[in-house]
Amino acid sequence: MQEWTELEDACLRCEKCGLWTTRRNVVFGVGPRDADVMFIGEGPGELEDMRGEPFVGPAGKLLDDMLSIIDLSRENCYIANIVKCRPPRNRDPLEEEQEACIGYLRQQVKLIRPKIIVCLGRIAATRLIRPDFRITREHGKWTSKNGVWFMAMYHPSALLRDVSKRPESFDDLMSLRTMIRNIKAKI
Repeated sequence: MQEWTELEDACLRCEKCGLWTTRRNVVFGVGPRDADVMFIGEGPGELEDMRGEPFVGPAGKLLDDMLSIIDLSRENCYIANIVKCRPPRNRDPLEEEQEACIGYLRQQVKLIRPKIIVCLGRIAATRLIRPDFRITREHGKWTSKNGVWFMAMYHPSALLRDVSKRPESFDDLMSLRTMIRNIKAKI
């Protein structure tokens, strides 16, 4: 198993798919490396590519606001993406790009050992929970895999485009808060 420095260095030098040719920065992840809760999106956008940090644009501001509702922040949860480089024009990452990058994410998960993984959006959910996952029907539902609890929520950018989904997302946040409390009560 790679350690953090080795893993991050490998990501910074990665040329496994074509995304490396247009990236400004690798967007590795942010947060404590022993976090109980890990949020995983699909890939960095333009602002994330410029700054090298996930979720720093308008969707990131909304994510920060959502986290604050349940007493989470970038200081007590880890935030990463399926792919570490920005797909052109913020398109969905292609299957081969996801495949090239998934090993880095798996290694991050092994090192962090979160108790809860929250998939932000359809791409993360279909990659990490189940290939036929339907975000509109299954968001907020919990499943356990290898001792880790998984749940998917709408991606914050989807909530910016469609505010009618926000009440459902609030319910998902409350469910997440309850799961966090239940897990902490068992420790």
